[in-house]
Amino acid sequence: MQAAPFLAIGDGAELFVTGTVGVRADDNIFLSNNSGPAGANKKVSDMIFEIAPGLDLTFGKGSLLKGSLSAYETFTAYADTSGLNTNLLTADFKSTYDDGKLKLNTAAGYHELNQNAVDIRGLTRRDQSFFNGGGEISVSEKTAVAAALSFDHLNYKRAGYSDADTLTVPLNVYYKLSAKVDLALGYRYRDTQVQIGADSHDNYFNIGARGEFSPKLTGHFNVGYNRRSLSVGKDEDQLGFEADLAYELTPKTNLYFGASNDFGTSASGAQQKNFTAFGRASAKISEVWSLGGGLSYRSIDYITRTDDYIEGQINATYAVNAYVGISAAYAYRNNSSDLRGSEFTNNVFSLAANFRY
Repeated sequence: MQAAPFLAIGDGAELFVTGTVGVRADDNIFLSNNSGPAGANKKVSDMIFEIAPGLDLTFGKGSLLKGSLSAYETFTAYADTSGLNTNLLTADFKSTYDDGKLKLNTAAGYHELNQNAVDIRGLTRRDQSFFNGGGEISVSEKTAVAAALSFDHLNYKRAGYSDADTLTVPLNVYYKLSAKVDLALGYRYRDTQVQIGADSHDNYFNIGARGEFSPKLTGHFNVGYNRRSLSVGKDEDQLGFEADLAYELTPKTNLYFGASNDFGTSASGAQQKNFTAFGRASAKISEVWSLGGGLSYRSIDYITRTDDYIEGQINATYAVNAYVGISAAYAYRNNSSDLRGSEFTNNVFSLAANFRY
């Protein structure tokens, strides 16, 4: 089912009105560890209500150049801790061009965030601005060259967290091993500038492959040498790898899995070594019902300590009609750490209705 547009603009552009109305029960809204004297670091639970009206403009229908421009405002209200209420803007632009020989893609966005993460606690307000642009061109029947540039800026609204600018430039050369598989030789440069801690420069040299490895297995992977140079402190190197694969279990059931080993920088400017692994599944069990779920693991080496973070989720979606969908989900998060006070557990139940007209 596909929604008809709210407004057709010419032959190739359509405007949709979008919206989400949701509620979630969160038993640890600050990701606290439930320890500490005099009530410090205690878990706080709450019921959270959200309304997110928006617009989505799509263009390029039937042409080589396609894209979309979307924006929505999320109004969040907490039942007990009303001082946390926010209204936040999200805006995104995406475009693609593909003539068979040349492929181009562009993405840009501005996100106002007030969310937790494994190393961002207490509903920390921040603004994220980003731009991604890249392309790939075939230079012969068997070879292609790809290059991209991305820039990400984070602006934190709370003391103790570091604004950051990250510039990433990946370069890849592809050689066709078979009709459906390409050998990939790659290099990635990444520059991270922070207000707190040390700036870093990463150089990742890798080799891998992409394509359809079997009739049901598709994706890409690479492995190589990764080195981080710091403005202050000792340089580091490690084995780097990335993998993102999909397997079609049945025509209506898909499995997704992957892993990576890379450097990182925490929100407070600390150096990290991150190993991550994930697995997800999605199944369309009828014309109106879809189910999904996943589990991810992240080992975070902060040099002075190591955290192990696990996150799992299950969800179900019911398509009422072409314009309305209802979804329910449960998420579990657990962080164990060598450092007392950094551990937490979190359970979130959510229910939402999504509109697109």
